[in-house]
Amino acid sequence: MNKKSLSERDICTKFITPNLVAAGWDLETQIREEVSFTDGRIYVRGKIHARGARKRVDHILYYKPNIPLAIIEAKDNNHTVGAGMQQALDYAKPLDVPFVFSSNGDGFLFHDKTVSSGPVETEIPLHAFPSPEQLWRKYKAFKGISEQAEPIVAQDYFSDGSARAPRYYQQIAINRTVEAIARNEGNNRHLLVMATGTGKTYTAFQIIYRLWKSGLKKRILFLADRTSLIDQTARGDFRHFKEAMTIIRHKKVDPSYNIYLSLYQGLSDGNWEDAYKQFSPDFFDLVIVDECHRGSAREDSRWREILEYFHSATHLGLTATPKETKQISSTEYFGEPLYTYSLKQGIEDGFLAPYKVVKVTLDIDVEGWRPPAGFTDKEGHLVEDRIYNRTDFDKHLVVEERRRLVANKITEFLKGSDRFSKTIVFCVDIEHAEAMRRELANANADLVAANSKYVMQITGDNEEGKRHLDSFINPSELYPVIATTSKLMTTGVDAQTCKLIVLDSNIGSMTEFKQIIGRGTRINEDFGKHYFTIMDFRNVSALFADKEFDGDPVRVKEASQSDDISDAEEEADTEPVIDESTGEEVLFPEPEKPDITLSDDITPYRATRKVIVNGVEVVILKERVQYLGDDGRIITESLLDYTRRNILKNHASLDDFLNRWSHADRKRAIIEELESAGVLFAALQEEVGSAFDPFDLICHVAYDKRPLTRKERAEAVKKRDVFGRHEGLARKVLESLLEKYADDGGLDFEQPEIIRLDPLNKLGSPVEIIRAFGGKTGYDEAIHTLASEIYKVA
Repeated sequence: MNKKSLSERDICTKFITPNLVAAGWDLETQIREEVSFTDGRIYVRGKIHARGARKRVDHILYYKPNIPLAIIEAKDNNHTVGAGMQQALDYAKPLDVPFVFSSNGDGFLFHDKTVSSGPVETEIPLHAFPSPEQLWRKYKAFKGISEQAEPIVAQDYFSDGSARAPRYYQQIAINRTVEAIARNEGNNRHLLVMATGTGKTYTAFQIIYRLWKSGLKKRILFLADRTSLIDQTARGDFRHFKEAMTIIRHKKVDPSYNIYLSLYQGLSDGNWEDAYKQFSPDFFDLVIVDECHRGSAREDSRWREILEYFHSATHLGLTATPKETKQISSTEYFGEPLYTYSLKQGIEDGFLAPYKVVKVTLDIDVEGWRPPAGFTDKEGHLVEDRIYNRTDFDKHLVVEERRRLVANKITEFLKGSDRFSKTIVFCVDIEHAEAMRRELANANADLVAANSKYVMQITGDNEEGKRHLDSFINPSELYPVIATTSKLMTTGVDAQTCKLIVLDSNIGSMTEFKQIIGRGTRINEDFGKHYFTIMDFRNVSALFADKEFDGDPVRVKEASQSDDISDAEEEADTEPVIDESTGEEVLFPEPEKPDITLSDDITPYRATRKVIVNGVEVVILKERVQYLGDDGRIITESLLDYTRRNILKNHASLDDFLNRWSHADRKRAIIEELESAGVLFAALQEEVGSAFDPFDLICHVAYDKRPLTRKERAEAVKKRDVFGRHEGLARKVLESLLEKYADDGGLDFEQPEIIRLDPLNKLGSPVEIIRAFGGKTGYDEAIHTLASEIYKVA
């Protein structure tokens, strides 16, 4: 057998897998081949989306189905035995696997991450691959797992017989938590941080199941602060606990169950008859606190009393946004996170939806508004003479024209995308939410006439709105479409098909900001939800620049009153999108009802007098697009200055650039290089002009040369009679390419596939076209000449 002729897959089948089996690894339960562990990032261009490549490992080896021990990266035999090691190490880090192997079929290179001294990497023969028990012993020693803890750590997951199993990051969160609790090292408080939409409840369910089935934890309390969270949990993954589980309602306690679900408020209302005191302090072995960034993190919160009462139990906090202020600290109570899975990572892996931002800046928000002398409100009271700004509007001062303009802009956007996109409008308070419902109803009178539930107020005081919350979050229900709210829907609302989030509230808290964004991050491919849009009227998107923020948008557009944002969903970069996993171009297709209980930090609305004025002119101050730089931060300098600076880093002078351009075999490579340096050609075309191609944009912006349009360049080529020596089909080919370039510039002349694409595919077959130029050499030379002539500096 000639090993050099075998493919990578042949190497796995003929050499790697047989030696794993010989070493004692079970083919059915311990060896998984070609394992994809991400879904592939979603890339967005206008309204079109595409999935990037999934990350895939050649082999993952498991001691038990829930405990991965090793990964193997294979290469064909034309590579060295260690050629796959770097790639394997890149995969081992996110997978949290300590033993890493590379092989080309001749042997293995073994990288042992448990080694603290001595050689980290050693080469071993094929027949000497370690057995499962050998690696398991090393794993236990590395993790500090004792004989007493081993059966707890090795307890299997719950399986309902379907193909559902924890995703890789859920598996890590579960394993680290079970291992930490099983080790029982004197610390009984733990924290997991997982972005909204990544399955915290399912993760909690599997943790409880393994600890309960192993016998380590016999009675478990799951705490949340909203009825909707408890009901969703009971109806969802926790339903598998069946008769072992109960929900504590109306302060009625039955000690005969194993798993208890409860609201904080259901156990404590601040008096001597608190329901939790019906249990003995040592009744529960494990207390899990959902959304622990809320009341439980407050040292003076009465909810904290529940945790302190059950002090002997293990406490596990779950949150997407740990809270750290002078008064509130999640980590001070629960400790540093055992594991963190961020919004950014979820988007990169394709488990969470990416998003765009449309930023609308109003003149009175930025410049402020000062009432003219003697100006009175709608009730005839004199308006206090001072400058009112963004923090005052809708809280202390209501400018009716501002609210109307916001409603009209939201409607304009929906009309240009999809008027039945589920939308949440976050307002300053309940009065503001009520008023915005009215303004949006007026702006969408045609759809409200068809169904009055098109737009609804869903706030803590509005029983009618709360009754329709389930319908809003149910993907199969058409109405309500638009929900106006204040604090109620910031957390605990699983809005899978929400496509538009509107921010018209002053949000200074990173915790609240992340929670609000989390309302849109879930993906629902069955209902066409792959990404969402944030419309920002309060400059909340400035928090993107905060070092604590970890999930940048794919596009940020600022809007002004003079600009129509109905086409904002259509706007897209025209340059290729490169898959971060493969480096290849991404190919896009052608085009029971929740009884909401308010938590302590949501104060019920009490009407206070607001100054309401009208007759104030409100305009949108500016519209321009903000962009993310190559470091992931939003660009705040002007686009032209930013671009000039990045181009000059690569090409210090015009002569330097022109020399590089003229000698480049693939001019497209220069464009890609500048893109990777942060140059945004699609944005430049929006600002300078869509009639110019990247070459002229570079010369104009960086070197102050007058740009020529594509049509001007095409006409110059015709005048020079570049096609003079060609006739017949060959001339038609070159003329068609030039015409195509002039019209839309959508050609890469150095791309071999161009011969099979429009317009050449309409003129003849590839063989006929090449024959018309006297052969492949003649064809290549003609295409190269055409490209060179187009870019002659005029």
